[in-house]
Amino acid sequence: MSSSTTTPGSGPLTDAGPLSLCAREPHVPADRLVAEMVPPPRFDAVRFATYIPDPNQPSQTEAVTVLENFAAGLGGAHAVGGGRRGLFGFGRSRAPKTPAGPRGVYLDGGYGVGKTHLLASLWHATPAEPALKAFGTFVELTNLVGALGFQKTVQTLGGHRLLCIDEFELDDPGDTVLVSTLLGKLVESGVALAATSNTLPGKLGEGRFAAADFLREIQGLSAHFRALRIDGEDYRHRGLPEAPAPFTDEEVTKAAYATPGASLDDFPHLLEHLAKVHPSRYGALTDGLTAVCLTDVRPVPDQSTALRLVVLADRLYDREVPVLASGQPFDRLFSEEMLKGGYRKKYFRAISRLTALARDAKGLVDQ
Repeated sequence: MSSSTTTPGSGPLTDAGPLSLCAREPHVPADRLVAEMVPPPRFDAVRFATYIPDPNQPSQTEAVTVLENFAAGLGGAHAVGGGRRGLFGFGRSRAPKTPAGPRGVYLDGGYGVGKTHLLASLWHATPAEPALKAFGTFVELTNLVGALGFQKTVQTLGGHRLLCIDEFELDDPGDTVLVSTLLGKLVESGVALAATSNTLPGKLGEGRFAAADFLREIQGLSAHFRALRIDGEDYRHRGLPEAPAPFTDEEVTKAAYATPGASLDDFPHLLEHLAKVHPSRYGALTDGLTAVCLTDVRPVPDQSTALRLVVLADRLYDREVPVLASGQPFDRLFSEEMLKGGYRKKYFRAISRLTALARDAKGLVDQ
């Protein structure tokens, strides 16, 4: 029988102590990568009916209507084995000719306007078995190609009715060519596409690399999509109180010991550890965690580290893992130069999501 001790004001402390992200080096087999291409826990129950458009932003209501019609158009029979399936009203068992125009929808807008909610709602609304629909982030998609190989990925996803890509970003020329070729092959197989991003398809890569040198690939990507602009404010902070100020190291440590399933890490050491784990494994890095507790949060030292932190923030948000922290507030993680550069929208999204998770974690100190 295990025992426990109590520290005044902190609740029971377990003998084992909290977990550590720095002690984890997950390896994710390819079959798990495929099986987990579904909406993450935070978006498992969302539907078009649960999306609440801002009455002052008509583009949000329009997006729901367009996506509902898009999903309805994916209900036709599918000729298995490489044949094209129904899309935009092509609901016949015989493979139709590829329709003119875009083969997918692209949700563009600022952070916090509900793009991932709408993308997951589209996945749920599409009348097909879950095995014929795939949902993943851009980095998860590129990692799937790395794990399976290009041809196997085309074969695996080519039989799908719908591929949803969240957080679509092109951060280097290699990804540009890879994704352009992959999506072209999937479109030829009749796969419908849907994606979210903070950047219009024709603007992908701007401010990150010499996009002009890869204009053909970028234009090819853009041709696959009908862009839907979604305007609005960040719903995560609309009408809510300010995020809680950082706690002390002692408060964070006590909360970590008092919370079963929580992790406790020093922030600078965690940033070093993230460099040793591929970003596609950050979801597995958080497996089973009930909370993430961080001490000594400080501004990130460079762009590469900042981009890794963005991915971790996304995975924690997807999995609804609260984040309790000491040190600097999350809105000071990124330098002014970073917030004005090509990745600024990613950084603002990370700040928004970490702030929401910090709000969720406030109760851990009060227990």
